[in-house]
Amino acid sequence: MPQGPAQRDVMEYDVAVVGAGPAGLATAIRLKQRKPELRVCILEKGSTIGAHTLSGAVLEPGPLDALLPEWRTAQLPIRVPVTRDEFRILGTSGSTRVPWIPSYLHNQGNFIVSLGALVAWMGTQAEALGVDVFAGFAAALPLFDDDGSVAGVQIGDMGVQHDGARGPNYTPGPEVRARLTVIAEGCRGSLAKVLLQKYRLDAACDPQVYALGMKELWQLPPGRVQPGLVQHSVGWPLDSKTYGGSFVYHLNDDRAYVGYVTGLDYRDPRFFPFEAFQQFKHHPEMHGFLRGGEILSAGARTISAGGFQSMPKLEMPGAVLVGDSAGTLNVPKIKGIHQALRCAMAAADYFAENDTSIGFDAVWRRTEAVAELREVRNIKPGFKRGLWLGLLNAGVESVLHGTTPWTLRNRATYPLEKLAEYDSPNRHWKNRDLPPRDRLSSVFFSVTAHDEIQPAHLKVRDKNICATTCALEYGNPCTRFCPASVYEMVDDGQGGKKLQINAANCVHCKACDIKDPYQIIDWVTPEGGSGPNYQLL
Repeated sequence: MPQGPAQRDVMEYDVAVVGAGPAGLATAIRLKQRKPELRVCILEKGSTIGAHTLSGAVLEPGPLDALLPEWRTAQLPIRVPVTRDEFRILGTSGSTRVPWIPSYLHNQGNFIVSLGALVAWMGTQAEALGVDVFAGFAAALPLFDDDGSVAGVQIGDMGVQHDGARGPNYTPGPEVRARLTVIAEGCRGSLAKVLLQKYRLDAACDPQVYALGMKELWQLPPGRVQPGLVQHSVGWPLDSKTYGGSFVYHLNDDRAYVGYVTGLDYRDPRFFPFEAFQQFKHHPEMHGFLRGGEILSAGARTISAGGFQSMPKLEMPGAVLVGDSAGTLNVPKIKGIHQALRCAMAAADYFAENDTSIGFDAVWRRTEAVAELREVRNIKPGFKRGLWLGLLNAGVESVLHGTTPWTLRNRATYPLEKLAEYDSPNRHWKNRDLPPRDRLSSVFFSVTAHDEIQPAHLKVRDKNICATTCALEYGNPCTRFCPASVYEMVDDGQGGKKLQINAANCVHCKACDIKDPYQIIDWVTPEGGSGPNYQLL
């Protein structure tokens, strides 16, 4: 039976914020602090505020102190002052402690937090100020006025069946219209992707560069954890040409955050980021630390790592980008929360003051936050030539505080070599016995849930490529770079293979949208409330 156009409700606001991470919440809070009369809403695709939020996370507290100073006395489950830093270079069986740590890696005065718990608390502060906070509302499409400006967003429909037909519980998503739409989706947001292309916001900057971060919360036997210790490492299990490294943050109550970040500009088609993380945990020094413990929670997400060179224009008619959507993360410092808050508050102050004689993008680029990014602009690109030259370059740049007269450029982020043309190194990976056993076990710790009746939110434009060209040239790398076993090549019943998409496993990391060598995978929003439900990450 033909299905006519859906009759959609319309919700009208002065400002609609897409995404309830630190940037989105900070924008809404600052706007209501400056202009209480504004009608402001926040739309969050997760089932609750914080359900999709994952970060390291070491917080540089200055911007949050300026926004919500009461956070220091709030009842947060994880808020551990940093006591000291360690940086090590790992070999296969030992490590070398680096005696001198660049100033940008010093964490005195900072706090280890659960960002998911922090934004949940920030959500209550936003509501107390009169912000309408809607969890489980996935913004699926941007709306445009006749003059081409952004007019708001359309919320995704609920109750659509796998074949696209409307099920018995079908509910059309409303239109949320606003004078200003704030895009705060985080890394590789689906709306930001559309708007960047439509308004050519990235025409004057380098391509964005990405990394994939994986994180676990561990409960450990008594006596192993040193609350407040922040540890980072580079080296094994990566080869010297692959960018990445680890973090271990010691919490209270015998808990620790353990994580690994791998640059998605790696070239080895056989490389397996999830396995690299698990191998790191089996380094002799880490294995002894974790043995006998248990994982409480786990997750993964991609990171916008291009920094100063890859930061797009942040404004367009009717809308603005903030936080990770704007590429504000300071990768060398391994921190993004304070930068997201700075960007959000700068945007809120700009629009509250109603002085549009200078565009917001120009105002933003004059801020202390952008000066911070400019100072470290050459550190991450310096690792394109390998670990050792990268470390040498980082040392020089840190001593000179970024005053070198050149700017290293960022290139495309998914340059996989073809199988026949690349000799993968022997990584000396070990047999392992620590959890999780495999990626599906890790997905269990993310508490991921999708209604399998809904259409797959991972759209592959030509699956024939997967079974033919991609299998031959690259060996189907989606089956390796995805940390959740979403992509699987299975028997097609005719002696060949076909791609099977296990969309219910997806933890919304967006790695597939980035790393696919043919760029035929599009990540779109599933039904609101779907996806991971991270606990204290």
